[in-house]
Amino acid sequence: MRTTQIHKLKNIETFKNQLLIWAQQFDDVVWLDSNPDSNRDEQNYYSYDAILAVDAFTGIQTDEHQGFEKLKEYQTNTNDWIFGYLTYDLKNDVENLKSQNFDGLEFPDLYFFQPKKLFLIKGNQVEIKYLNCVDDEFEADLKAIRHCEEARRGNLCGDIKIKLQIHKDEYFKKVNKILEHIHRGDIYEANFCQEFYAEDTCINPLETYQNLNRISKPPFASFVKLYDKYALCASPERYLKKEGNTIISQPIKGTAKRSENKEEDHQLKTDLENDEKERSENIMIVDLVRNDLSKTALKGSVNVKELCKIYSFDQVHQMISTVTSKVEHTTHPVDIIKSTFPMGSMTGAPKISAMNIIEDLEETKRGVYSGAIGYVSPEGNFDFNVVIRTILYNESKNYVSYSVGGAITAKSDPLKEYEECLVKAKAMREVLEN
Repeated sequence: MRTTQIHKLKNIETFKNQLLIWAQQFDDVVWLDSNPDSNRDEQNYYSYDAILAVDAFTGIQTDEHQGFEKLKEYQTNTNDWIFGYLTYDLKNDVENLKSQNFDGLEFPDLYFFQPKKLFLIKGNQVEIKYLNCVDDEFEADLKAIRHCEEARRGNLCGDIKIKLQIHKDEYFKKVNKILEHIHRGDIYEANFCQEFYAEDTCINPLETYQNLNRISKPPFASFVKLYDKYALCASPERYLKKEGNTIISQPIKGTAKRSENKEEDHQLKTDLENDEKERSENIMIVDLVRNDLSKTALKGSVNVKELCKIYSFDQVHQMISTVTSKVEHTTHPVDIIKSTFPMGSMTGAPKISAMNIIEDLEETKRGVYSGAIGYVSPEGNFDFNVVIRTILYNESKNYVSYSVGGAITAKSDPLKEYEECLVKAKAMREVLEN
């Protein structure tokens, strides 16, 4: 059981900053931020502006083997708020697939915890829910939060030297191999990813996240701490949300850079909107999402609410579609996630063939990258992002990583695909190198 307090806030941004600094004392932290002031157009499906969950009462960490079944059992038995992540490699639990590429990060394949302390922010109000075993700590915690000062600044180990797992010429060769598969009819589309990394490096996780969030102001930002492992996420993409018996998926396919020149920026946006290749990529994934949602949907309830709509973020323009469905109230939330995992925007089509091909051609295990971060509520509602535009950090191994990818279709030009990857990587590189 939880005890609830509700407080009105005078300065929500100051409180959010203090809350995140205060949270750093805990081993288990999930912070989710929709950056509502920057993303007014996309607030149709938001339950909260920001959420903080800290201090595990119970938790689950496991590998891919029967991962979804273990999560289902954990969620059912806990019957409370749980927060965490699903790695891309849980694909091996859903299909007969494998992950044998190099893993420099070594995150658990699945991680969720039931927080003792939970903060739900909406507008100028915070709803604080503490498990009864810690509800005598309300006042002391609020006082400590209000006295938190700006976090320590500066990277801890000097300059960061970013390396590439796949160099430019090798990238071209691998993309051409994917194009061969497409021309043979093995697949229509594959999302091919590459890792940028730094070894013997340490960073200030909170400062790095705050800088990344400040640059991007995305609608699905998150900060995850699991002891010595961190995910610093500036994702623009929702994977899946459940609200009552409604399921919402918002895949992104199609990216264009921004310009400080207003006319040029408008032209870039218009060009993306009318780009035949980008539209075909997006529509292919919409078809895949419709098929995935139909596995748990009530008959005739799968609908495309928005097709290829352009949304503008601080760093890029994105082409986003919105697909919804209805489910029986008895359908387990974890079954809905499992039936659509991994998200089509990060795999390709047909899904299994694409996942086999990208596993063969990519150099590194994706792990948390292109997985999902989010929560499940006691009512069985949930909301998860797609883990892209994310810096991953293993503090004990001094290993920092970020990955980017792009959809390869029959119309792909390897050079343009490579340049798109660099556009997507720009904010993360800037944050780390500065």
